[in-house]
Amino acid sequence: MNNMNAIIKGISVGMSVGTACFMLVNSANKKKRSIKRHTGKMLKAAGSVLDDITSSVK
Repeated sequence: MNNMNAIIKGISVGMSVGTACFMLVNSANKKKRSIKRHTGKMLKAAGSVLDDITSSVK
């Protein structure tokens, strides 16, 4: 019976650690994607501003 309790504890701890690692890795990937997305939006906006400035200067 003691062996069964130890096995169950080991499995539950392993699952908890695995879930925490999975969540940590997924959150890092989302941050990377959001940084790329925000950078792309910023570059498009800067290009638009430059186009407006050059068209108003002409």
